Amino acid sequence: MAKKKHSAAKRLSPEKIVADGTRYLMNTYRRPPVVFTHGRGCRLYDSQGRAYLDFLAGIAVNALGYAHPRMVRVIRREAGRATHISNLFHNPYQAPLARKLAEWSGLDRVFFSNSGSEAMEGALKLARAYAHAKTAASGGAPKTRILALDNSFHGRTFGALSITHTFKYREPFEPLVPGVEFVHVNDVADLEAKFDESVCAIVIEPIQGEGGIFPISDAFWKRARALATQYDAALIADEIQSGLGRTGRYFAYQKFGEGALPDIVTVAKPLAGGLPLGAFIANEQFASAFSPGMHGSTFGGGPLACAAALEFLTIVEKDDLLANVRARGVELRAGIEELATRFDFIREVRGEGLILGIDLATEGAPFVQEALRQSLLINCTHDHILRLLPPYIIRHKDVAEFLRKFEAVLATAQKSAAKVRSAAHSPHAAAQDEPLATAAAR
Repeated sequence: MAKKKHSAAKRLSPEKIVADGTRYLMNTYRRPPVVFTHGRGCRLYDSQGRAYLDFLAGIAVNALGYAHPRMVRVIRREAGRATHISNLFHNPYQAPLARKLAEWSGLDRVFFSNSGSEAMEGALKLARAYAHAKTAASGGAPKTRILALDNSFHGRTFGALSITHTFKYREPFEPLVPGVEFVHVNDVADLEAKFDESVCAIVIEPIQGEGGIFPISDAFWKRARALATQYDAALIADEIQSGLGRTGRYFAYQKFGEGALPDIVTVAKPLAGGLPLGAFIANEQFASAFSPGMHGSTFGGGPLACAAALEFLTIVEKDDLLANVRARGVELRAGIEELATRFDFIREVRGEGLILGIDLATEGAPFVQEALRQSLLINCTHDHILRLLPPYIIRHKDVAEFLRKFEAVLATAQKSAAKVRSAAHSPHAAAQDEPLATAAAR
């Protein structure tokens, strides 16, 4: 009994957790006063036991939802064996996982990191290393420039941030890594004007995620592929959000055909089923630029994370989840487009599979806030684009439930919009509403 009392005494109330977070965590997120404690399938539960239909999936991480029994079994098994083995030695799961990723991607070699941002750093290093080796051998002019796209987002470390276009992410940390130039999205003429022999890499998200779910056109991707080949530069695909099944393909770039593969691709988010793991995958031509000691990671590719990732990829294959992603994506998009005929502030629906953006003619935060009130998890990017990233395991009835809830969200938010605007002159009212709205929108 004493032990139970001790455990109960140590359990913090939701209010205490929120208060401690406000006091001790760095001020980098605006969070609503909700504490989520556990999940099951496509639902997340708060500290009061309230269930939320999760169509955000930890921002594209929880592709198998929560507490998938096969993932739980593997993680428990490996936690009892070895959570970490240095990369100075082999572990049982890293090489098999690398082989599977090579097979999925059509590329050849893999390096494991802890996150997507680290994967992008490694990809940029590999592109620069390849370019330096080629120019050293030929005596040619330096190839150091990197092209990225307007509206892009690639991470928050210095290299990844340097190729991220959005001003609000860049400005507080400037000056960033030099030698980066941005190309207008899907503007082939601008691409051709800025691509020359000084470019060592061009980085493209096949579907821009944080940028608002903007797909790259077939013509733009294929011209980038041709120019990269012409100038012996790396075409780097950032598939951190769109890859590993989210579009209904292993990788979003596969829609462009086998003849238009990237040289390097970065992945992370769903890779280890919720555990931190990223990777970059390269063809043999570019991978050969690395030799022992040129790059490394303490934690990247540990046995626990790699075992979980292998199980995730196996589940996607054996449960035919790509077919489910495609089918549920068609249902979801059709339902939203039907709603757009009745709510004229929906301007456009974009995306593929289970990565969808709903472009609004008004601010998106109130809709996210109302969704949270109605036990639905979504988010907003670029101020007015609602982003949906549900788990791959959603069923027809989950899509139907989402559409019912989302219709109610649209109707309620629409009715309250005028009231919110009329009350905006009141500083007290604005202060009450702002934290939840902006927190939910991040």
